[in-house]
Order: sequence, then C-alpha cells, then structure tokens
Amino acid sequence: MRGLFARPVRVLVVDDSAIVRQILTRELSADPDIEVVGAAPDPFIARDKIVRLKPDVVTLDIEMPRMDGLTFLRKLMKHRPLPVVVLSSLAPEGSQTALQALELGAVEVMSKPGGPYTVEEVVLQLKDKIKAAALADLKRLKPSPGPQAEGEVKEFPPLPHLRTTLKMVAIGASTGGTEAIRRIIGRFPAGGPPVLIVQHMPEMFTRSFAASLDSISEMDVREAADGDSLRPGLILLAPGNRHMVLCRSGARYYVGVKEGPMVHHQRPSVDVLFHSVARNAGPNAVGVILTGMGEDGAEGLKAMHDAGAFTIAQDRDTCVVYGMPRAAVELGAVDLQLPLDYIAPAVLRLLIPKEGEARRGREKGKAVTN
Repeated sequence: MRGLFARPVRVLVVDDSAIVRQILTRELSADPDIEVVGAAPDPFIARDKIVRLKPDVVTLDIEMPRMDGLTFLRKLMKHRPLPVVVLSSLAPEGSQTALQALELGAVEVMSKPGGPYTVEEVVLQLKDKIKAAALADLKRLKPSPGPQAEGEVKEFPPLPHLRTTLKMVAIGASTGGTEAIRRIIGRFPAGGPPVLIVQHMPEMFTRSFAASLDSISEMDVREAADGDSLRPGLILLAPGNRHMVLCRSGARYYVGVKEGPMVHHQRPSVDVLFHSVARNAGPNAVGVILTGMGEDGAEGLKAMHDAGAFTIAQDRDTCVVYGMPRAAVELGAVDLQLPLDYIAPAVLRLLIPKEGEARRGREKGKAVTN
C-alpha cells in the first residue's frame, strides 16, 4: 500500500492497557506509512490529545474505565468526526458491541490479540485497516435510504438471462461493507437465490453480524458451517478466521469452511471464495465486489468473469473506500459498475428478469463496463 499517502498516517492509540498501548505503538511505528503521534489510557485524555495532536485515525478500545468506548465514539462522531478503528475482545458481548460501534460510525472493527489470533496477525491486519480508515469517506458510512421501488431505479443496459438449475450470488466486501451488504440483502425476496458472502471481520464478529442481517432480511441468514447446502432463500456468511469455498457434488452445491494461510492479509478471503465459485459454478453465478481497501477479490472476480459469470462492482461515488472495486475494474474483471442502491435490483434482474428484458439480453449479450 506504499505510495497511497503523501505523509505517514497520524494515529492515536486509545487503550486502558499499558501493555497494549506499548505493543501497538512499537509495532505500528515500524510501518513507514504510519506515525503513532500519541497514546491515551481513557477517553478523557484521548479527547484532549485529539484536539492537541490532530490525528488522522484513532484506534479505540471499547472496554475502558471512566467512559465506555461506545459513549466516547458517539460523542466523537457528533463533535469531531474522525476515522476510528475499534479494538474489541472476542467474547460474544464484545462482538455485539463492535457491531454497535460500526452503526455509530466506526470505520473498522478488530479483535485484540489472543485466542486464535497472534499478535503478528492482529498487527498486520490493523496496519491495513488504519490505512483503509485514513482513506475512508466518513459520509458513506452513514445509513441512507435508497430507491424503494423498481420504478425509481435507473434503466440498466440489457442484461443476460442466466439459464441454470441453481443460480447463486457471491459477494465480497471489506471497509464499509457491513452497511453495503445490509442495503443489498435487505432487498432480496424470501425465495431469492442463494448468496455467499465474505466480509472481512474477525471470528465471533461474523456470527453477530449474521444474526443482525437475519433480523432485517426476508431470506434466512446464518454464519456458514462446513457442509451447508445451498438452497433458494439462504444466505451464508463466511465465519471469521476461516476461508469459505463453494463445492459441488453432482447437482448439489455446498460450502466448505476451512483453515489456511491468509490471502491478501485476510482470512476469510474474497479471492478464495470467488475462485471456487468460478471453478464450480461458472455461468451459474453472479459476482459482486463492494467497498474495501486493497486487491482481495479482484483476481477471483476475473476468474468468475472468464468462467462466464456476470460480474458487478460498486461504483467509486458510493464506496467508503474505492480499492477492491477499482482493482477488479483495472483487471478487466467487471461487466458493470453500479451505485450501491442499484446493485440488488440488477442482481434480481439478472436472476429473475422480465421476459422482454431477458430476450433483449440474450440478443445483445453482456453489458459493458460503465
């Protein structure tokens, strides 16, 4: 990611643990693109240091004395909005609180070192998330109403009709992806095509995120388990710290959930999912790449595209970070770029098109990239 910044990203570390502050300060400072300008043991000291030091990004522990991290985050986003990367424990209550932090405006959530995550893994991902946060458009993190009726959606170029026994959607996202995914699947009908999702999140956090999505979706949403079969009306979210792949046995599609090395510093990785969808579903799938930092998913989406899948990228204007979609576009992996609120209608038109539109799509072939 070198070359993205004219100067190092100025970071303030906020954590009540002196050991954590020391470790993060030392490890983050080793990256030439990051400058730790200070550390604070609680929100009150953090408030004064933010005013004095003017950091670009804040890392925030949400379990602190004197004032809890959520209260501080709420006040910060109201009075002095800054990109915030939240650090939380892996306990179930910690993951629930982390989701609340995203709703309050945090750019990213991270687990603290411990359990399945080593200090090295956490620091590696934290560096990436800090850089993503520095590039994030905070206005795009706020929930906003999209078009509610099909008539409000702009006209698309003719879209092809996928003729398969089981049609599916594969979605990949990172920074800003939780809100983007929420907006997309909230428009899918109860009997919609099966959906596979990779969102860069830690273990335990994905379980809470799946439950949150299930509460707003007409489809059944759950964290994927090894061997889960795909079926209409089901959305499977890759579990944190595990890769998810699409498998096929005869006419049956199912997912494998497995360990493995990080890919693009990520586990789960969008590329791992997309490559498996390309191999096992080919033209039976639609691939969607959403907001996020880096290049995870670009090569996998290109493999899907080359295997006959229709591919969509979120456009620059609606991304919190236009990194992953841009990498896919530059690789020639994308058939169509769309604003966030047009993606769900486009997917549904691809998979359940009007007969007249399907006929035009078959005559004219795939839409070209915007």
